Amino acid sequence: MPKSENPGHVKIMRSQLGRARGLGAAKSGLEHWWVERITSVALVPLPIWFILATLHLLGAGQPEVAAWAAHPLNAVLLLALIFMTFHHMQLGLQVVYEDYMHHHGRLLAVTLATKGAALLLGLTAALAVLKLALGSTGH
Repeated sequence: MPKSENPGHVKIMRSQLGRARGLGAAKSGLEHWWVERITSVALVPLPIWFILATLHLLGAGQPEVAAWAAHPLNAVLLLALIFMTFHHMQLGLQVVYEDYMHHHGRLLAVTLATKGAALLLGLTAALAVLKLALGSTGH
């Protein structure tokens, strides 16, 4: 009897899909993909709006810019731009890290550092917008 036909073992024939089932992103990959797409779509009109608004405000003084930022629609759009930009950046970098970093401990550390940096930078930018919009000039 050839070695490959060992009667003590049952040979299981599985398709490639069957072997891959249950592996992967534990169903979080689809959500990550959708959030990336949603932030991408939001990051088409928001920067265009911001560039046009900035061109309109060229040469304006701080009081005029503060009055513009105090308008609720402008403040909300600025905050949305900040949130979408930093969240999209963090999601994109996470994908790059997962694709090219193979040491799990280092991957976790770099991913957490990136998320932390995106959060802190986003909060700093949001605070600046809120201070401008609400008229706070204190340090």
